[in-house]
Amino acid sequence: MCGICGMLMKDPQNPVSRDLLGRMNATLVHRGPDDEGYYCGGPVGLAMRRLSIIDLESGKQPISNEDGGLTIVFNGEIYNFLELREELKAKGHVFRTRSDTEVIVHLYEEFGADCVTKLNGMFAFALWDSRNRTLFIARDRLGIKPLFFAENTHGDFFFGSEIKAVLQTDVDRTPDLQAIHDYLSLLYVPTPATAYRSIRKLPPGHHLTICDSHVRVRQYWDVPLPEDGASHIGTTDHEAETLELIERCVRRHMIADVPVGALLSGGLDSTTVTAIMAARLDVKVRTFTMGFGRKSYDESAEAALVAKTLGTDHIEKRLEPEMIHSIPDLLNMFDEPFADYSAIPTYMVSKLAARHLKVVLTGDGGDEVFAGYPTHTAYRVSRVYRMLPRFLRDRLIQPLVRALPTSMERISFDYMAKRFVTGADLPYERGHYWWKVIFNEDEKRELLQGDFRRTEFEDSFGVFERYFNVCAHAHPLNRLLYVDLKTFLPDDNLTKVDRMTMANSLEARVPLLDHELVEKVALMPPLVKSRGLETKGLLRRAVKDLLPPSIRKGRKKGFTPPLPHWIGHELQPFFVDTFKKERIAAVGLLNPTYCSRLLQEHFEGRVDNNRQIWTITALIHWLERNSI
Repeated sequence: MCGICGMLMKDPQNPVSRDLLGRMNATLVHRGPDDEGYYCGGPVGLAMRRLSIIDLESGKQPISNEDGGLTIVFNGEIYNFLELREELKAKGHVFRTRSDTEVIVHLYEEFGADCVTKLNGMFAFALWDSRNRTLFIARDRLGIKPLFFAENTHGDFFFGSEIKAVLQTDVDRTPDLQAIHDYLSLLYVPTPATAYRSIRKLPPGHHLTICDSHVRVRQYWDVPLPEDGASHIGTTDHEAETLELIERCVRRHMIADVPVGALLSGGLDSTTVTAIMAARLDVKVRTFTMGFGRKSYDESAEAALVAKTLGTDHIEKRLEPEMIHSIPDLLNMFDEPFADYSAIPTYMVSKLAARHLKVVLTGDGGDEVFAGYPTHTAYRVSRVYRMLPRFLRDRLIQPLVRALPTSMERISFDYMAKRFVTGADLPYERGHYWWKVIFNEDEKRELLQGDFRRTEFEDSFGVFERYFNVCAHAHPLNRLLYVDLKTFLPDDNLTKVDRMTMANSLEARVPLLDHELVEKVALMPPLVKSRGLETKGLLRRAVKDLLPPSIRKGRKKGFTPPLPHWIGHELQPFFVDTFKKERIAAVGLLNPTYCSRLLQEHFEGRVDNNRQIWTITALIHWLERNSI
């Protein structure tokens, strides 16, 4: 696991700056504290920071092929590299290391850009072909590993594993106001945008080629989707096939030359992964979790039960608000506004695990693959709800729901009911988006001022709409899963996991996002995955003999701290300071009066505005850091 960065100068006579390359690489030291490496050859410079996991002695980077014509820097892990290595050796390729990185170089020699289709793993890499003067950059299929790039006004090209590396160069720092507008609805800046107009994310499943100053970005993979109603070809024992797939993927992801542990939340996904690890290893699996104190948020008891049942070496810590010494520092790690506050416990449990080992497996991706979110069943409930007479919905049900007292508990009934009735009449595509929205278009018009007021924005639903259009032929459930795999998964969930683990020099692997598993489950009939109000039905049935019933049948809580309570109590001084009218006015884009109202409503317990408050908080800190 590494951090990578580099540059390609437009003028081939203009050599790269080794000093600038060093500054870019220094920003990534947390991603790879064990080693660093550089390649400078005329107009191109490549650099990396290494966290040593495989081939500890000889796997240093950059790595070149036999004649030095190809040179690579690589971030990630290739799980099928041993099989690929043997195939390439049979074709006459000579290897100098035992690393997975060197396999990619020889694959590129054989297959060019199509080399990425042979890889099973999580990766972002840059490969310089000096003979053809071509820079080739690729990102893994699901977006597990990040890659950012930009050009300056001279046409020089820069890239890095994190935005902070690219910001060491002279690229334009002008904010992308549409991206920030979308962030206010979604908690994150959606791909391919970043908060900076000149910097872009390479989308998952894409590669980028630069030759003769021409930049081409192309898609090489997508989630397979059958036609609506199409049946799965092959075995009909979907549960047995699924369990076999998961077991194979977990075993594949355990390859390492260092010990491997697990982040165990107590939920179905991480428990499934841990149970398979425990059966595979000859020694006790080390597992780590965070408790939150409040029952509706806390899954530590479930995690402890799993650990006891599986016989893991379990370490638990309780997250208290005073443990969060510097919220601004945590927000800084994302380099752009990011408001999923489950990043807080993810950072803390990663810090805990990093004291003991370098690699952990997690259950991330299970909800997006196996239909685990309430939104994946809400569209069915909405369809039934709309059959009720209009007068009954408008005059009885909705007034009763709006009158429910506000609860600050996790996924409370009043929150779910209020969100449901306000979006139940929407088309299911809009309804799916509605469940995820923080600020809708009308609310953003109240919230924003200054340059935002003078700008015409596209409706943020457009981020979802373009993916819904791609899969218009598919079953409704498959469409919802496809959109989540393209939006929330890479831009929120995987971004959070990558930044929070790598901030602690910890590698997180996500076996439930092995592309073999994703592809095969995507092609299974929708009603096998979920029916009625059931979430993750396929996974629950597949692991029925593997997990305790209380875990297998448990209700999803999510790995989030009790921020709604903290805002009004332990962390109230922090938020009062952040929402001072003069401070908000100083950043120039937000309406201080509207922001103050949101905070006051929450303090008084009238409305749970925790997500809106945290979204504004993250934006204020980013705006202040960037002096916009």
